[in-house]
Amino acid sequence: MGGGTTPTVLVLDDDESLRFLCRVNLELDGYRVLEGASVAEGRELLAAEQVDAILLDLHLGDGDGRELLRELGPDRPAAALFTGTEPADGVECLAEAVIPKPFEIGLLRSTVDRLVSQGAAQVDSAP
Repeated sequence: MGGGTTPTVLVLDDDESLRFLCRVNLELDGYRVLEGASVAEGRELLAAEQVDAILLDLHLGDGDGRELLRELGPDRPAAALFTGTEPADGVECLAEAVIPKPFEIGLLRSTVDRLVSQGAAQVDSAP
């Protein structure tokens, strides 16, 4: 798991207020939160940090969240895509969850808990 014993969540969204909302609520739940506003920032953070889960917008200013997930490949951390529009076919196959905007904080928390648990289960079952 990333960041020692504290699970780390990367939030990638070009909406600063959404990142703030996620950070505040997830930090209250005991998570370490990293933030980025673009695909490029996401790549940099993922190269520099161990991350347990990724929350990313479907449409970022400099790219598409789906493309980043494809680029990261199957060994990436568990991920959820934020979307303010109806997701395109196949989005559910790329990410472990889809979080529609606007969302309730309870959905954010339960989704992140599930993503982090999935990642921990994968690490525990590795040979």
